[in-house]
Amino acid sequence: MRPEILFPLFAPLSSLKGVGPSLVKTLNRLQIKCVFDLVCHLPVGVAHFPLKRSLKECQPGESVALVVKILDYSVPTKKPFKVMCEIGNDHFNLTFFKAYPKSIETRLPKGQQRLICGTIERFLGEWQLAHPERIAPAEVAPYWKEKSPLYPLTAGLFQNQAQRFTELALGRLPDLPEWIPSAYQNKAWPSWKTAFEMVHTPQVESDLLPHHPARERLAFDELFADQLALSLVRNSQTKGKAITSTGPLKAKILKSFGHPLTPGQRKALREIEDDMASTRRMVRLIQGDVGSGKTLVALLAIADAIEAGYQAAFLVPTEVLANQHAKTLIKLVAEAGISVALLTSRQKQKHVLYQDLKDGKVQLIVGTHALLQESVQFENLGLVVIDEQHRFGVEQRINLTSKGQDVDVLIMTATPIPRSLQLTAYGDLEVSRILDKPQGRQPIQTRVLGLNRLDEVVTGLGRLLEEGQKVYWVCPLVEESEVMDLAAATDRYEHLKALFGAEKVGLVHGRQKTEEKETAMAAFKDGTSQILVATTVIEVGIDVRDATIMIIEHAERFGLAQLHQLRGRVGRGDKNSHCLLLYGYPISEIGKRRLQVMKETNDGFRIAEEDLHLRGGGDVLGTKQSGLPSYRLADPLTCGPLLEKAYTAAQELLKEDPYLKSPQGRAARILLSLFRQEKGIARLTSG
Repeated sequence: MRPEILFPLFAPLSSLKGVGPSLVKTLNRLQIKCVFDLVCHLPVGVAHFPLKRSLKECQPGESVALVVKILDYSVPTKKPFKVMCEIGNDHFNLTFFKAYPKSIETRLPKGQQRLICGTIERFLGEWQLAHPERIAPAEVAPYWKEKSPLYPLTAGLFQNQAQRFTELALGRLPDLPEWIPSAYQNKAWPSWKTAFEMVHTPQVESDLLPHHPARERLAFDELFADQLALSLVRNSQTKGKAITSTGPLKAKILKSFGHPLTPGQRKALREIEDDMASTRRMVRLIQGDVGSGKTLVALLAIADAIEAGYQAAFLVPTEVLANQHAKTLIKLVAEAGISVALLTSRQKQKHVLYQDLKDGKVQLIVGTHALLQESVQFENLGLVVIDEQHRFGVEQRINLTSKGQDVDVLIMTATPIPRSLQLTAYGDLEVSRILDKPQGRQPIQTRVLGLNRLDEVVTGLGRLLEEGQKVYWVCPLVEESEVMDLAAATDRYEHLKALFGAEKVGLVHGRQKTEEKETAMAAFKDGTSQILVATTVIEVGIDVRDATIMIIEHAERFGLAQLHQLRGRVGRGDKNSHCLLLYGYPISEIGKRRLQVMKETNDGFRIAEEDLHLRGGGDVLGTKQSGLPSYRLADPLTCGPLLEKAYTAAQELLKEDPYLKSPQGRAARILLSLFRQEKGIARLTSG
C-alpha cells in the first residue's frame, strides 16, 4: 500500500460538488480545510423525522417529514411570512418569523412539491410548521432516511449541506489493511472504514457516546497514531554524546545562590546528570510547581555542559521573561565566569551577537522565539533548555536542537500535568518531578470577594502601603472594551495613581515597549513603586521576592492554571503572602468552581487535574497554546484507559523492528499522515 491511496482525503474542499469559494471560507471557520477534516467532523445529535403521508398521522409537537405542494404566499408587513401548502386534501402553513422573501420563494416555488422537515403544531385551529429544518426535492421521498446526523454548524452553513458534503467525503474513504495488531484490538471494534460510516449514521443518542465501539475504535486510532509519532520522534533521536563534569562551576553557582538544594532538586539534578553522562540523547521534562526551583536545577545542568566545552541555549516565551532570566542568570554565574547573552526580536545590531555565538564566545544564550531564526548558529551547541514548555511545541524544539549535533534537551514547566495529559503531550520525554518547595517558603492565603466590595479593598490597600508591602494588581484587559465590561489595566492604573501618587504605582502590559516594561519592573522591584498594575504579561517568570499581595480583578475570567501561575508571583520569600480574587457578576458555575478550588488549595497538581476537566490542557505536538489537545476523534477528558493502551502499544511495537516493516506497520505509517501533519513530525516519521 502506498501513500497515494490517501490523496483523495487530502484534496481541497472545492473538489466536492457544491462547495464553492464562499462555503470553503465558511467551513474553514470550523477548522475544516480538506476532505478528511469533514470525515472527522463528527455528529453531535440525531434528527428523527418520520415521513407522514397525511396530517391525520401527525400529533402536535411531533417532528415529521411531509411532502407538500406550495400554493401561495402571505406577506403581511408586521406578521410572519407564511407559505400556504397542501398535503392530500388538507391545508397548512409554513411560518417564517425571520423572513427573506426572495430566498423563501426560491426554495419553495409556487406549484412545486417539496419535502419539508420540522416540528408541526396547531395554532388557532390550524396546522403550521415554523422554520423548516430541512427542505429537499420531493423526489427523495422514496429513499427518505427518517434518522439523520446533526453536525456542529457555523453561520452560513446549513444542516442539509453539512450532511450532503460529509456523505460525499465518506465516499472517498479507501479500504485499508488493519493497522492495529490483534493483541491491542477489541473484538467489538469494526474496521477503520466501517467505523467512520457508523459514526456518521447514528440511530439513537447512545451512538454518540465515546464508548460506542465505532467511536472508541477511531479514538484509539488517533491516540495510537499520536503515540507512534511521539515514540518515533524519541527513537529517531536516541544517539547522544556523554557530557560529564567534575563540578567546579556548579559549586561556584551554588555559593552565589546562598541556599542548599532541596531533596526534590537534588533528585532531579541526579536524573539529569545521569542522562547527560550517557551516550543516549537526553530529552527530559522537569515538572514542578510554581517556585519549586526548576531554573536553578536547569542552570546547574547548563554549567555541566559548558564545563564540558559546549554551548547552551535557554528558550523562553516572552521578552519580559527573557530579560528576567538573563538578569538572574548573569548574577548567579558571575563568579563562575560564564559568558551570558540575551537575544529578543526587538534587539538591534544583532550581527555582532550572531558572530559571537558562531565563534563560541557566548557560552549561554537566553532568548525568545528569535533563537529559532535561521541566522542564529552555534559553534558547539550541546544543551537546550526550554522554559514554559506549554507555550511551545515539538516543531519549535526540533528547530532549535537542529542547530547542533545530538543536542540534549531539558524542558521546564510550572504547570503540573495530570498523568493522562502527560502521556498525550510528553510521550517522547522522560519526566522529573520536583515536589517540594524551597526552604522557608510560606503557603499563600487566598480570599474570594465580589467586585461590589472594591472600595473596601482599595481602603485596605492604603494600610498595606503604609506597612511597606508590595502589591500586584492584575486586570484582564489593557484598555476599556466596548464589548466586554471588564477591568482595564490602564483605567485601574489611573484610578490607583490618583489615590496613592504616581511614584507609588507602575503599569506593565504587552503593548508597551520593552524599555517601558523594564523601567516599571525595576521601579517595582528596587524603587519606590509599591503597586504594579499589570495584565497577564507577569504570569510567568517575574521574581520580586518582597511582593506579598496579589489582587486579581475579574478572576472568574481566568483559567485555573493561569490563576495558579499569577498567584505564584507572591510568596517567593519568607514573608506571609496573600492572594485576593475579585469576581464580577453574573458568575458562571465554572467560574465559581475555579475560585473555590483556588481558595481551597495551593497544590498545583490538584489544580492541574481540575483545570483539565474545566478548561483542557493545550496542544503540544503542534503549536497551539490553549484548549484541549487537537484531537478530533478522541476526548482527552474521557479516554484515559484508551490512552494508556495506545501508549503501551506504541512502546512495545516499536521495540520490534518487524512491525514497521509489516503490512500493518506500513499502514500505520501512512495513517500517521492523516492525524499528524506537522512538518517536524512528518520529517521524523516518514520512510
